[in-house]
Amino acid sequence: MTEIGLAEVLKIIVIGIIEGITEWLPVSSTGHMLLFDEFIPLVATESFKNTFFVVIQLGAILAVVTVFFKKMMPVEVRSIAPANAQTKKKLAFKQDSLMLWAKVIVAVLPSAVAGLFLDDIFEETFGSPMSISVMLIVYGIAFIVVEKLSVHRTPKCDSIDSVTFLTAFIIGCFQVLSLIPGTSRSGATIIGALIIGVSRSAAAEFTFFLAVPTMLGASLLKILKLGALLTGAEITALLIGMAVAYAVSLVTVKFLMGFVKKHSFTVFGCYRIVLGAIVILVTLLR
Repeated sequence: MTEIGLAEVLKIIVIGIIEGITEWLPVSSTGHMLLFDEFIPLVATESFKNTFFVVIQLGAILAVVTVFFKKMMPVEVRSIAPANAQTKKKLAFKQDSLMLWAKVIVAVLPSAVAGLFLDDIFEETFGSPMSISVMLIVYGIAFIVVEKLSVHRTPKCDSIDSVTFLTAFIIGCFQVLSLIPGTSRSGATIIGALIIGVSRSAAAEFTFFLAVPTMLGASLLKILKLGALLTGAEITALLIGMAVAYAVSLVTVKFLMGFVKKHSFTVFGCYRIVLGAIVILVTLLR
């Protein structure tokens, strides 16, 4: 991409909106962006598009950091009032945040290792509209089934603080499945969390935290692969996409946290099945 016209800017904005909405909903952001590009392609090289679809997720990461800033920060300013002295302030570590990040690190290890060896292979093998559609349907059915089985079961972990290191590791193993386009990173981790007895709200919140190192690592890896090969137009495209993804993600994250407190994920399962079926039909008729 050597220059960026109005038509490409509009496509980038739409892709940023798609990323901002679908990154946090269990419907596969990568799958949606790849499907959009299949029918309304971005005029750019395949190597840049592969990087673009991953790196704009940094905007979504910043949105999560913004929403959960206080809980994510491992340090805080505390006031100290010694006897007969003025109140002083000092930085102090927050034990609950440090413990949470330790669990997140444990959870991110499986996908970090698997991604180094399988990411490019899975992208090339399962990146077609037909493969993405199949995964949309498969995990849509999985959501409906898991929700049906969870109706009369009391969660073992009803808050993010009650997630153990073993539970975090198992959720991280489920995240490996998201290397296949159309699966959904949040979808895989939420399904895994529900299966092992984590509540919907705790599963969604842990997924937000887990996304930060996972997506940051994937984005940096893509940038390092291209390095100085990025043109000015490509850098502009990335910045626009990230800015839009950030703004839309702020709304999406707050919506999802409110939604899961009153509703199940069944509606997302139904959406995945319908979208997958439509894309398969359109693909066969093209």
